[in-house]
Amino acid sequence: MTNLHLHSARTTSGELVDVWIDTQSGRITRVAPTTELAPDPAFHTLDLTGRVLTTGFIEPHAHLDKAFLADRVDNPEGDLMGAIIGLDAIRSTITFDDIVARSTQAAIALSQNGVTAIRSHADVTLEGGLTPLLALLETKRRCAHFIDIQVAMLLEWPLTGAQGAQRQSLALDAIAAGADIVGGCPHLDDNPTRATEILLQLAQEHNLPLDLHADENLRPTSHDLETLADLALRMLPTVPLNASHCVALSVREESDIVRISEKVAQASISVTALPQTNLFLQARDTHSGKPRAITPIHILRASGVTVAAGADNVQDPFNPVGRLDPLETASLLVMAAHQTTHHAYEMVTSSAASVVYGHSRALEAGNIADLVAIPAHNARHAIAMAPSERIVIKNGRILTPETYEI
Repeated sequence: MTNLHLHSARTTSGELVDVWIDTQSGRITRVAPTTELAPDPAFHTLDLTGRVLTTGFIEPHAHLDKAFLADRVDNPEGDLMGAIIGLDAIRSTITFDDIVARSTQAAIALSQNGVTAIRSHADVTLEGGLTPLLALLETKRRCAHFIDIQVAMLLEWPLTGAQGAQRQSLALDAIAAGADIVGGCPHLDDNPTRATEILLQLAQEHNLPLDLHADENLRPTSHDLETLADLALRMLPTVPLNASHCVALSVREESDIVRISEKVAQASISVTALPQTNLFLQARDTHSGKPRAITPIHILRASGVTVAAGADNVQDPFNPVGRLDPLETASLLVMAAHQTTHHAYEMVTSSAASVVYGHSRALEAGNIADLVAIPAHNARHAIAMAPSERIVIKNGRILTPETYEI
């Protein structure tokens, strides 16, 4: 296959660059300022004049097993427990093939929007067993030629007390089945501190990253994130740690937020903000001084914490809308979390890549050529307009409609 030359692309910092890609290895071989060069017959040249070129978007927190269930699940209360109860009511109707079909549809839409990697959680429950996890592992296999998918177990609670042993055993089954990530919801457990410890030990013992649904509430007493930081500083785990949501941190006193953020940075824990779903689910019974229900990104970042952002749920009882587009997430970060457009774009690209891959995957020679080119003047314009005509490159190859014929 002919190597690829991307001509006259604009970076988010405003530079015009040319990028050369070895399609055999799927890696960038050179990035240089744009000049008028004679065509090289060894390369297929693609003119990207008028487009912003960046590394591909990364979706660091999805629930592909639930995607597009909004019309099948009732959540009249509109809150987190209402969504959980509604989903439990129809769980017996959710089959392996059903999950594969819906999750594949979502993965294709994400890829077409420029997403080159997804971390998706999959429910692991006593009633549903490993079906969602196994279905997402099948989706991962089917879609591997156009998108990377990491599958995290979302372990049912409680993990503590008399009922905990069964679920801890289920976690071992999930790991044996091929789960890429350990995850759970300590804030829903009767003993959140012990649940966090169990999940961290499980990740460390099996050398898997940990990604918690942490403090997904607006209770100032919720402390999953700080507990994880304390445990990590004491146990010194060698696996990557991420805490998603962390909404309760936003209602703490500012001095507490700073103190906890500094501890989180010291423990090398990344945080994933999920503005869309948290804005929908949280603070529904508050009418005066309604909180925005987004983790305090500014203070976390100032403390040295890597903060990524994702869409979380899409068109299901936890979030009835969503377009599977990281530029939608970035727009919400600007409007609801007061992030600059530069930082918002970074949170759905390089920071999200740091969560999923452990490094930022910059537009540099030697890195994998997972890229997206968007018709826009700059990152701000891309976020504002979210144009649909995107050129997506995965492992150095341009994706076409035929790519998605599975």
